[in-house]
Amino acid sequence: MAGGQERILRGRIRSVQATKKITRAMELIAASRIVKAQQRVHAAVPYSEQITEVVKDLAAAGAGQGSPLLVGRGDVKTTCYVVIGADRGLCGGYNAGVQRAAEGEIKADVLAGRDYTIVAIGRKPDNYFRFRGYHRSTSFGGFSDNPTYENARQIGKCVVDLFNDGTVDRVSLVYTRFISTGSQEVVLRPLVPLDTTTMVGGDGKADAGGDYEFEPDPTAILETLLPRYVEARIYAALLNAAASEYAFKQRAMKNATDNAEELIKNLARIMNRARQDSITTEIMEIVSGAEALGGGKAKAVRYVDIDPPLRR
Repeated sequence: MAGGQERILRGRIRSVQATKKITRAMELIAASRIVKAQQRVHAAVPYSEQITEVVKDLAAAGAGQGSPLLVGRGDVKTTCYVVIGADRGLCGGYNAGVQRAAEGEIKADVLAGRDYTIVAIGRKPDNYFRFRGYHRSTSFGGFSDNPTYENARQIGKCVVDLFNDGTVDRVSLVYTRFISTGSQEVVLRPLVPLDTTTMVGGDGKADAGGDYEFEPDPTAILETLLPRYVEARIYAALLNAAASEYAFKQRAMKNATDNAEELIKNLARIMNRARQDSITTEIMEIVSGAEALGGGKAKAVRYVDIDPPLRR
């Protein structure tokens, strides 16, 4: 029985050791990719800042006074939530954070009598909201860990079309902002319509530039730049989300590796205890057998000794 238990424990230890190798490799891969993702986040900031300044200068010059993308709609009846998550798991509470944040906003809208719709970015949030019966307009996936500007352009066109045709009255981004390798936070930021608070609270600078002369008409320039501005904001959110995903994955895999090491130690301790019990049991069986054999011989000798002597 003890030998069988020892074989089982050895098999479990080998299995945990193989899992530990996988989680350690995934931890190192995530750590190496965080640097590249962080560089992409920083590289996208100048473009986002510059287009923000131009849009604010055009708005200050009086352009786009009648554009719904700037002035918005007075009564907000339907809100579109662009929820940015991951395509795969094994990244701790990364997906759960954005899903809970979006779910809380949706419940608040429902209690206030407003409608909603969801544009899910990533397979995990898409499956989460579809399984729970939330209303979804569309979904995008397959690029959560390595987004491109073309992905942001497709998402931007989708949400701008939803806003322009009157399907939604407001669009908000829900994603995880990358602060540092050890710090990330889930944020909810308005995307459309683009008011001053939206632009200042995003990735652009807080102060606009000076007076400019625009050629051609400022309104024509603004109509061209507003979709680009939306795309830039979405692209910045995608890059922040990708860097945050790698950071969460690194921490999750490190915790898994540490837990595997602790489990291996516990299993080795149990196996050694079982081996000692097996050795002790075998020794006791040998001693008992030896005592049994020794006791039988002693009785035979005594029987010979007490036999009465032969008379002559």
